[in-house]
Amino acid sequence: MTILAYLRTTLFVCLAALLTACAAAPIPETPDVTRTEIAALRQAFLELDPNVDPEEADRAARIAVTYPLELRALYEIEDSPVVHNTKVNAGLKPRGLCWHWAQDMERRMRSENFATLDLHRAVAPPRNILRLEHSTLIMSARGETMQEGLVIDPWRKGGVLYWGPTLEDARYDWLPRHVVLAEKGITVPQR
Repeated sequence: MTILAYLRTTLFVCLAALLTACAAAPIPETPDVTRTEIAALRQAFLELDPNVDPEEADRAARIAVTYPLELRALYEIEDSPVVHNTKVNAGLKPRGLCWHWAQDMERRMRSENFATLDLHRAVAPPRNILRLEHSTLIMSARGETMQEGLVIDPWRKGGVLYWGPTLEDARYDWLPRHVVLAEKGITVPQR
């Protein structure tokens, strides 16, 4: 890396740190916090549709809350998401871009072979000051659209799960991943 590239990277990291408060979200400190979050997400999965299997809702909620904490350690998260992205792009960290989180969460959830829950990959076009696109996983009841599902987004809090109804996510305008990629001339299989 040249000195000029190093200085640019350092300047960008400092600027990103100032803009994003420079700290990763705290890891839940007690098992009770995690249990409470799992219970709330389980209930949200059950409320998607009366046909959602309670055991699947429980399993999906448990994985959605705890697996990002494993990924956080694997990705070596120490900073806010934007600062961490800069480190990944500079080759200083192994993974942790939003699409890494979405890809790894999707892979983990697909391994469960849910019969009453569907998985959707989504992308939000840039509408923020840094012009960043964002990727995530959305889970819905089987046969429902992603708009009727729940956003499962561990990236935005650095490994602590954000979740909520797709249409109530005021921060992002979610579109199907294949639609956004097709606009860029990239074709991916729909799942």
